[in-house]
Amino acid sequence: MDYRRDELMPGVYLSVLSTDRFRLRTMGVALLSQMEGATAYMDALLPHVLLRGTVSRPDREAVARRLEELGGASVRPLALRVGEVRASGFRASLPEGCRAGGAAELLGELLCAPNTRGGLLLPDYVNSEGEALAGRIREAKKDGARLALCRLIERMCAFEPLGESVPADPDAAGAIRYRRLTRRWQELLSACPIEICCCGPASYGELRDAFLAALAGLPRGELCFDIGTDVRMNSVEAAPRVFREGAEEGPGRLAMGWRLGECMEEPDPAALRVFNAAYGGAPSGRLSGLPGGFSSCLDEVKGLLIAMGSADGPDSAAGADAALKGLAGGSITGAEIDAAREYCAGALRRTQEDPERLLDYCLRMAVTGAELSPDELAELCGRVTPGSVADIAAGAELDAVYFLGGGETED
Repeated sequence: MDYRRDELMPGVYLSVLSTDRFRLRTMGVALLSQMEGATAYMDALLPHVLLRGTVSRPDREAVARRLEELGGASVRPLALRVGEVRASGFRASLPEGCRAGGAAELLGELLCAPNTRGGLLLPDYVNSEGEALAGRIREAKKDGARLALCRLIERMCAFEPLGESVPADPDAAGAIRYRRLTRRWQELLSACPIEICCCGPASYGELRDAFLAALAGLPRGELCFDIGTDVRMNSVEAAPRVFREGAEEGPGRLAMGWRLGECMEEPDPAALRVFNAAYGGAPSGRLSGLPGGFSSCLDEVKGLLIAMGSADGPDSAAGADAALKGLAGGSITGAEIDAAREYCAGALRRTQEDPERLLDYCLRMAVTGAELSPDELAELCGRVTPGSVADIAAGAELDAVYFLGGGETED
């Protein structure tokens, strides 16, 4: 697998992961911006509106016909979070034989020349897609586990871009109007870095020429490269903050968040992955025996460890924290560290066989600047020691506990 990355034009970067492991080619075109509460709903909505049509292909049917002409290609909204950087745009899947130039041309049109009237996005498109976004938010809030995760992040990171940027209010999504969204679209095109990633059988020269032509009319002003992730090393207060909100039905849901501490000064992506797998991120993780079948996930850019599960109340968090302290004390066995290493290495190697997962990996790699292929990172995971896992666990501080259930709301 070969990786190449270059700047096509000011603030526009092309990354290509060339591989012959699959015949499908994937492309992603993303505008990078700092996560902010004031723009979260517009950034979530914009790709859906832009996909409704272009100047030369004014509606969904015309866009669909062009995709058929390209041999059955598909284009979908792209929404990816890397720490506190938002990547918004499009992802395309191109079957074998589809010309890169034709797909790049369509992506360029969708981004720079959508269907407008007087330079403004069409009200009908904005209103209907806003209602659709509001519906997705309402539907997501019916999922207790997902709601608990979102509320934990909102409350734990309340004064950080991550916490302020969780789209959780359907009324706010439905209230976005076309003039406001048009201004946001113009701001993004003018100032944001743009990442283009392509994975699969690819010629770098062909892709470079295709996207240079497709983005020739890109309007650019003063570029904003002042984007990134604010990593908080320690918990906000001396004791973990506890939040409790009522739910009308369903089992109680518990979510807990730790700050990862000093290991985030020079984060080791392999050690962080193996640490999470050993704790509860793998199907056979250490938390699997706790009540409610807890599991964990890790944000290795923001420096957060989150554990979740069903519970009767916030007191169940003590068991999860005790399990982490045990890991810090060296309780992991040889068999457990081997299983965690193998789980992480296997997941990374499977990424190389999946065009969509490889595209996301490529985009994350472009944003973070970590030029490690999945194979190379998998090899590093195989070398992670029990001591490295224990050190990460020892530096983690429980910051917040969120419980959803019981019909009561309190801090």
